[in-house]
Amino acid sequence: MLPIPPIRVRAANDVDVTDGDYLLYWMVAFRRPRWNFALQHAAACAQKLGKPLVILEALRVGYPWASDRLHRFVLDGMRAHAGYFESKNLVYLPYVEPEHGAGRGLLAALAKRACLVVSDDYPSFFIPKMHDAAAKKLDTRLELVDGNGLLPMRVAEKTYSRAFDFRRFLQKTLPAHLGDMPLEDPIEDLPEISESFSETVHQAIESWPLASAEALRGETLASLPIDHNVAAVDFEGGFIAGEQQMHDFLDGAFSRYGEDRNHPDDGSSSGLSPWLHFGHVSAHQVFHEVAANEGWSPEQLAEKVNGAREGWWGMSGNAESFLDELITWREVGFNMCALDPDFDKYESLPAWARKTLEEHESDPRPYLYTLEQLERAETEDQVWNAAQTELTETGRMHNYLRMLWGKRILEWTPTARDALAIMIELNNKYAVDGRDPNSYSGIFWVLGRYDRAWGPERPIFGKIRYMSSANTLRKLRMREYLARFGGQAELFHGA
Repeated sequence: MLPIPPIRVRAANDVDVTDGDYLLYWMVAFRRPRWNFALQHAAACAQKLGKPLVILEALRVGYPWASDRLHRFVLDGMRAHAGYFESKNLVYLPYVEPEHGAGRGLLAALAKRACLVVSDDYPSFFIPKMHDAAAKKLDTRLELVDGNGLLPMRVAEKTYSRAFDFRRFLQKTLPAHLGDMPLEDPIEDLPEISESFSETVHQAIESWPLASAEALRGETLASLPIDHNVAAVDFEGGFIAGEQQMHDFLDGAFSRYGEDRNHPDDGSSSGLSPWLHFGHVSAHQVFHEVAANEGWSPEQLAEKVNGAREGWWGMSGNAESFLDELITWREVGFNMCALDPDFDKYESLPAWARKTLEEHESDPRPYLYTLEQLERAETEDQVWNAAQTELTETGRMHNYLRMLWGKRILEWTPTARDALAIMIELNNKYAVDGRDPNSYSGIFWVLGRYDRAWGPERPIFGKIRYMSSANTLRKLRMREYLARFGGQAELFHGA
């Protein structure tokens, strides 16, 4: 079993590895059995120590914005894992908390008999605080593994305020890490485990009944204390569905990605963000598939490092455009979340952005809408209403329209702080890919993060980049989109 790069592993506490009964992998963010550095590290340690591997994947009910939508997507993945791990030499423990607090003590009970606990080093949502709390309570060593992106998070020593600067840093730094890819199947060489061992593990946690087949199919959702007003989406979660989405995209819309991805009617975006967010699909696997399809090798990288969006990879225009989204724009968000604990606070905006927003805070607004009005898509702007309706009904929002969506919220709320709070609430409540470093990048970009000052200076926006629905209608093909989500196809004035 290959060890993973040391820079991706960090100890969360000062406890030494002990001679326990097994190696415990606590799966919380990288919810996949393949292309997973954290699982690979756990399996390699299990082999080295001569211990069986136990995987705990738990779903609590007390997390922020818990709903049928988010729960069902995670349950889809757990159901796929139950089938996949059944034939593997390990013990898989899927736990679905029936009520708030019912899962308390489960991790400690398992960790007590483990020689080492390995988990996922994810820098956003409630996960860092959960890991910090566990590290303080456990008497077992806890190691966290970074499997988020192609560039290890700890390589960067500072946050980057512009995507251009981060891209240039990537072009200089990433080549040294491109050869460090996680194994496609990190658990294929595990030694056999006895039936008695599996029974012993299950007996140790009999106070916490594991999820039934019905629970993993989502049939018990109605009994859980979560938000039932946010309905499950019509696409399936889990690594199998995520990998299928990846292959469908690469075999189809990828060939039009560079030119058509901004047009809502053309369906040329990858659609991968929900599976990337929940860790069902790895950015490493997606990159591997793109590179293989392009017949690419590292020798094709440009020697000149200039921060340009295209030309550095030495791939096709579609591939260059897609990789800039998958790597640059996705991983700049991880850079911020990993190094700035206030990444989701207004104060983390660049000084120039805060200054110009506050200078225009008293400017008259054309409309002022409440959170409830915005949530129900009750505005005068039918393009915005369509984007909000897509979000609430489908759990997705077209990437270009998400930018416009945020700009208009800024225009319709008393202050930029109010706009930020509403964007975070609506995005995290309804978007399957919300609560993610990448989605925080998009929200804060609306208010100037990763951007520059623009002129002419405008009311409300000041020097923040301006966007309007009228310009969006002129630029994009969206007749079918408006007919589907806005019932307003007649608004379309394009060709």
